[in-house]
Parts: sequence; structure tokens; C-alpha cells
Amino acid sequence: MLVAGLQASAQEKWLLLKPQQVFDGENLQSNWQVLIHNQRIEAVGAALKIPANTEVIDLPNCTLLPGLIEGHSHLLLHPYNEVTWDDQVLRESRAERILRAGNHARKTLLAGFTTVRDLGSEGADYDDVGLKQSIEKGVIQGPRMLVAGRALVATGSYGPKGFQSDVTVIQGAEEADGVDNLAKAVRTQIGKGADVVKVYADYRWGLFKDAQPTFLEAELKMVVDIARSSGRDVVAHASTPEGIRRAVVAGVKTIEHGDNATPEVFALMRQYDVCFCPTLAAGDAISQYRGWKKGQEPEPERIITKRKTFTQALESGVKICMGGDVGVFNHGDNAREIELMVEYGMKPLDVLRSSTSINADVFKLKELGRIKAGNLADIIVVEGNPIQDIKAIRKVKIVLKGGIRID
Repeated sequence: MLVAGLQASAQEKWLLLKPQQVFDGENLQSNWQVLIHNQRIEAVGAALKIPANTEVIDLPNCTLLPGLIEGHSHLLLHPYNEVTWDDQVLRESRAERILRAGNHARKTLLAGFTTVRDLGSEGADYDDVGLKQSIEKGVIQGPRMLVAGRALVATGSYGPKGFQSDVTVIQGAEEADGVDNLAKAVRTQIGKGADVVKVYADYRWGLFKDAQPTFLEAELKMVVDIARSSGRDVVAHASTPEGIRRAVVAGVKTIEHGDNATPEVFALMRQYDVCFCPTLAAGDAISQYRGWKKGQEPEPERIITKRKTFTQALESGVKICMGGDVGVFNHGDNAREIELMVEYGMKPLDVLRSSTSINADVFKLKELGRIKAGNLADIIVVEGNPIQDIKAIRKVKIVLKGGIRID
């Protein structure tokens, strides 16, 4: 119903969405409407006063949600069964990688993921910063981005590897260690546009090519202290108990992967308020690339371990982010992680919280992740109810980013 006395100027845009239900970032609400004014949410609730020239969209049998937030992506990568990681870093031109990334960004946005935390350019220097800026300027369509730039690795630990000792090749991240080198690298990455600093707290550089810790605890703490002085957080790639422990005690914000985490390190993470980003979809994809026929063959050891670790995380009460390491698998298929989180035992409501309000809080996105007045109108509408059937999260009907409909 239009209410007399509420008039909007011709320059202003008002939109009223009337879905069957609204997931507000924390709970499911019935009979709610959402009023959008230009780029922000003006009001939410059961009965709203609306200006006379408001566009009204009825959405029966649909759920409205905050725009989804991808916690671990690599827009400058594409699936490893298409081209191996080594060949992407060493053989694909920067021009090709950037053009691909633009396509990946649009696919991500159309899938309902209006924000991504992009955790490393993987050999493409600071092209993630340029991609973010291009989206902000409206050159291309894509999600809001938090970027990590080059990421930090201990010398000799990362890749590509396996060349003659006198051959130097592009590395997938920046090598730095020791007080002086690390301090300069962190500050340089921040100066070049990194929103978050990523460190590899362990990697497959052990004597038997197994994962082992890389940086010392003191080195990690220095990285955290420098980043924190600029208002930025540090995230850690870590899969070993000791690598996780060092990173947590040093003060990182999130642990990425955590494949071989233990109940003890999850308890430590909860004590230090460190969030866990499990990247289930990456392991699922890589196992299939290596020949596992999912649904037809027994699960490989990697998947069995990941299920066990994720169950331990749920039991520990540690805060969980949604992030799939997309780029290992197809961009636009980000919902694969959401579905796997449910398959591995997390309640759909909790997964949706991890994909919206929890990620927004952990990533310091104060105006995103919740359907509430004053927030940016990053909104999606899906057919059905994803709390009853999580696969409904793929049935995207409407994507709004800053109040603008994406087509």
C-alpha cells in the first residue's frame, strides 16, 4: 500500500522486495518486507511505509538473504584439472590471467556472492588489487573484494619447485624471512594495496615433502604486530597442529584449511577467538581430479580426515567461516562449499550465518552480512527455502549489489 505524504524525488530510487521469508543474517523471519533506498536498506519489517513511486517486486516462494560472502577465493586461478597450478603461474600470461579473473568475478557475483576475500594472487603480483579497483570503478562487474596481494612464504618452501638449482622461476607468493625482510615485505604489501596479510604458517617442504611449519612463532608475531598497527588482520594457511598453534598464539585472525587440526588446537583457536575457514570444497575437488569417483567409490583418506577434522571443529565450538578456496574449482560454483558444510554435519542455518553475518564480523565488514536498516543493499533472492533444502541457495533469482540489480 502506498502511503500519502511519502514522496520520493525523481532522482531517488526506491525498491520494495516482498519475499515469502527473509534470512536476516542470523535468523529466518516470516512476513518481512525489505525497502531499499538507492544503495542502502531503508527499512525492514512486516508493514512498511513506502514512497509513492516505489517499485514493488512480489517474490512468492522465495527467500531473501544478505549477499553471500566468500571467505577464501583466488580469482586469478582457474580449476587445476584445466591447467595445473604450476602452468598457470609459469606459462599463462598476466594478460590472460587478468582477463580470466574478470570473467570469474562476474560469475561469482551472479551466483549471489557479493563480497569475496581473495587470499593471494598466486604469481600475478598485485593484479588482485587492480581487479578490485576495476570493479570499484565500474569497469567490470564483480563482487566487493578484500585482497591479500602476493602473500608471504618462507624462502624455499613454496612453488613452483623442481627445477635445476641455478634456475630461478616466478614464485606463487613473496619469499621473506627474518626480522628485516619480513618487516619490509609486510609493509610493502600493505603499501601496494593489501587489505589483509596472508602467511603460509606451514607447507609441504618437509624432508619427505610433507607439511611442516615454516615461520617461527616470533616471525609470525612480528607480521601480526605490523599488520595490526595498520588496522589489518593476518590470515594463515596452516594444516599441521604445530603450524596452527604457532599462528594462533601469534595472533592471526583466521586459520585456512586446517586439514590435520586436532581437538587441542581447536580449543586453542576458540580461546584466542581465531576463526576456522575449512575449505572443504578444495579437497573434494582435488580428490576428484586425482581420480576419485565421488558417490561410486569409497572416500579417500584425505576426505575421511577432512570429515573428522570438521566434526571436531563443530564439537569444539570454534567460530567457522565459509570459504571454499574457489579457483581450485570453478568460480560461480562457490555454493559447493556451503553444500559440503551441510553434508559434513553443520546445520543449514549455521552455514548461512557463516556465509553472511559471521564472515562480515570476522572480516570487519560492518555494513554487510545482515538485512537491517542502514546497511548496504547487498541482497540476493533465491527460490525456495535454503534452511529446509540447502541446494536452494543455487536458485538465484535476484542479485543486488549496493541496490543495483545485476543482470
